[in-house]
Amino acid sequence: MYLSELTALHGVSGEESSVRAFIQEKVAPFCDRIEIDTMGNLLAFKKGYAETGKTLMLCAHMDEVGLIVSRITEEGFLKFKAVGGLDPRVLVSKRVLVGKNQYAGVIGRKAIHLLSPEERKQAPKTKNLYVDIGAKNKKDAEKRVAIGDYIAFDSRCVTFGDNLMKAKALDDRAGCSVMLELLKESCPWDLCFAFTVQEEVGLRGAKICAKRVKPELALVLEATTCSDIPGTGASMVSTRLGGGAALSLIDGSTSYNRDMVMSLYRLATEAGISVQFKQTATGGNDAGAIHVAAGGIPTLSVSVPARYIHSPANVISLSDYEAVREVARLLIREVDNV
Repeated sequence: MYLSELTALHGVSGEESSVRAFIQEKVAPFCDRIEIDTMGNLLAFKKGYAETGKTLMLCAHMDEVGLIVSRITEEGFLKFKAVGGLDPRVLVSKRVLVGKNQYAGVIGRKAIHLLSPEERKQAPKTKNLYVDIGAKNKKDAEKRVAIGDYIAFDSRCVTFGDNLMKAKALDDRAGCSVMLELLKESCPWDLCFAFTVQEEVGLRGAKICAKRVKPELALVLEATTCSDIPGTGASMVSTRLGGGAALSLIDGSTSYNRDMVMSLYRLATEAGISVQFKQTATGGNDAGAIHVAAGGIPTLSVSVPARYIHSPANVISLSDYEAVREVARLLIREVDNV
């Protein structure tokens, strides 16, 4: 399992280089060839043992949500824009690292004592937030950072409770870690491990990979919303922590092949692997781009449920992570039977 190492790396959408370098080093001994395209996707190819001429593509995205510097004020504070879907309410007072040199900073807002009664009733807006890097003024700040620098959350990986893990970027370093664990697996079909970029800003990397590889079947390995928390009505509980790997039937970007999903669900339950269905249709993932590429590609999605997704502190159950890994391993071995 590579979760601790992967989540420590910073890879806000558009700047995934450190994640890609780590993954490239890990995949190199186990693959027949590696390709990195102009967008930055990493494709690792491995020949199947049956020479079927068919390809199974496993896909996970390397990027994470974050911020980008849009302006430096005269006082030396950094104004920013969100990269990916972020709720401004989770940003205030969070520690961040800015730019390639990872200058420490904290996201600030006017103190509650200074907010008007009306402002106290409203959720903060991104335009009213800033990053404080301790600069004296604009000139001082510009010695360290520049407009266009990416800003990543500073949040270390911690295990706690009943086999739980807290970290940033588990969406989707969890999927990347699963794929790294599966590199030694043998498959009758050829395998392509696609580590994609810019999923969080429009499934951009996956579009290129799907057209390039044109697999007969694709499996997207993801992290997805887990809403088994206080204040969530029963009809809005998408997945439950500890409930196993989450299989999707439909989401905001894809309608999955029901027969294939049910076949994988059956194989998993027969193998004693804990599985559940994602019960809401919100959100989406790289499957949205893959399933409509190259004339249409049958695509499955198996996800690790994650509380507080798209925040500095995602929480997953390691038992769910292991279930996702085992479902993916099962598909690789039984690909002809799905």
